Amino acid sequence: AMPKAGGTYYFLDRALGPLFGTIGGLGSWVAVIFKSAFALVGMGAYLSLYIDVPVVALAVILTVVFGLVNTFGAKETTLLQRILVGTLVVILAAFTILGLSETGLADSWQPNAGDEAFFSGGVVGFISTIGLVFVSYAGLTKVASVAEEIQNPDRNIPLGMVLSLITATAIYTMGTLVIINLLPPEELHGSLTPVADAGEVFLNWVPADLGIILIVVAAIAAFASTGNAGILSASRYPFAMAKDKLVPVRFAKIGRFGTPTFAIMVTVGTMIAVILLFDVEAVAKLASAFQLLLFGLVCLAVIVMRESRIASYKPGFKSPLYPWMQVAGILISFWLIVEMGILSIGFTGMVVIVCAFWYQFYASGNLQRRGAIFHIHERLGQMRYEGLERELMTIIHDRTQDQNLSYENLVARCVVHNYRVGSYSRDMLVEEVKNVAHSAFEIERDDLDAVFSSGPASLNPLSERVMLVYRSHESIKRPELIVFRFSEQTKVAIEGFEDVHTIMVLICPRTPAGLDLRLAGHLAEVVQSYDFDRRWLSATSDKDMNEILMRDDHFLHAPIHDFPYLEQHV
Repeated sequence: AMPKAGGTYYFLDRALGPLFGTIGGLGSWVAVIFKSAFALVGMGAYLSLYIDVPVVALAVILTVVFGLVNTFGAKETTLLQRILVGTLVVILAAFTILGLSETGLADSWQPNAGDEAFFSGGVVGFISTIGLVFVSYAGLTKVASVAEEIQNPDRNIPLGMVLSLITATAIYTMGTLVIINLLPPEELHGSLTPVADAGEVFLNWVPADLGIILIVVAAIAAFASTGNAGILSASRYPFAMAKDKLVPVRFAKIGRFGTPTFAIMVTVGTMIAVILLFDVEAVAKLASAFQLLLFGLVCLAVIVMRESRIASYKPGFKSPLYPWMQVAGILISFWLIVEMGILSIGFTGMVVIVCAFWYQFYASGNLQRRGAIFHIHERLGQMRYEGLERELMTIIHDRTQDQNLSYENLVARCVVHNYRVGSYSRDMLVEEVKNVAHSAFEIERDDLDAVFSSGPASLNPLSERVMLVYRSHESIKRPELIVFRFSEQTKVAIEGFEDVHTIMVLICPRTPAGLDLRLAGHLAEVVQSYDFDRRWLSATSDKDMNEILMRDDHFLHAPIHDFPYLEQHV
């Protein structure tokens, strides 16, 4: 619905407000850094089996290397991720299949000492362990943090999340069953390389230790992909927050390779500090609790966005079983946090408090933005941020580039009426719309009556003095636009909109779905462009007004000599 950089931060900010956005953004940044640092230490542990270099030193070197890869661009990072994850999944799938066959679990369940130890802590121990290892799944949603750089986000973001969840769950579950059935509990507890140790038990028939080498390669690929993707996603949180003035604006600076270089550098530097100063394993486990808190807040944000009923909130994918899926997500997340113990709860609370203090003393005085939660409170007289509706409308065109040409055709056909004197009520303007649409666009009177019979047409602000009415109906064949421009001598007799100088009426067909919002988004872009009011009110002809309404980002600016035909005929 909102494919912008920052993912969890952006969604929480626009749904629950900038305070929760700050908690989500800074907290996610810290949690992902801890997890990624933990992964790179794990990678260093495996590499140290073959390279005589301390684990911590290897982890620091790897952090710098992956930071440089991310600096060169998301495309290069993505290519590396494909190689790493492809290698990882193939090898771990083979490990799991062969391991299940070796242990007999592929044929029937045969409990052994490992199974008993698995549940030795009872239900409470089992649930608290789920909370501890939850950080392993936290990366599944981090694709949303780079949503702004993803093609076709409506399809690819939910598809990527679902496929990742299925793959990771299958490999984690089956792989863990293999390991606990092959290694004694005390040996497993003390192992830094448990998959390789389990592989030694049943892959001894592979010549030249090739089986163990492949497992080490898979482990390295797993840790490398986590560390690499962690830097990619973590750096986008301060980048997105800087654009919203929640952290210093320098974090939003784009480098020569089109990436947020400063945000990446600070992220890499912080990861190195974590690796050198902290017990990374312990800190990564504490970060699990905060990830659970974020998942609970995101579930709440989905409910808030749905119930806000903002017309321009049009997600391309909707979660099933609403709202029960979200309610379950909230309750389970907080239940797991409680079961993880006082230390995890304290860490989560400390992060929340620090983020809240940062927002209060750094950002709160400079912001007027509000979340969609104020739209829910509208009936209670609460303030709502109208700019959010306009912002969401302007986002729509980024996801629907194929529909952009509809806008140019719409403006080319539109009718503009100038009113220089008189007073005009809502009913008078609706009747004028029907007259214009019938005479200029040949829409039947009965169809027009049906369009406006579903209730009074509401005015949606595109700016402080420009309003938009958009209605859709199955009887309309193509979109049409009618514009009323009022001079200073006229009066708009509509309560609350007396200072409006322009009202635009957009009539659209029902299909394709969302066409009215796409066109409204284009109009919002134009109206909110620099110096629009002066240029629009000073236009004296229909041609001038049409040119102002045309978006200028469809024009190509380039030297003439790049186009030989034009050069010859200039």
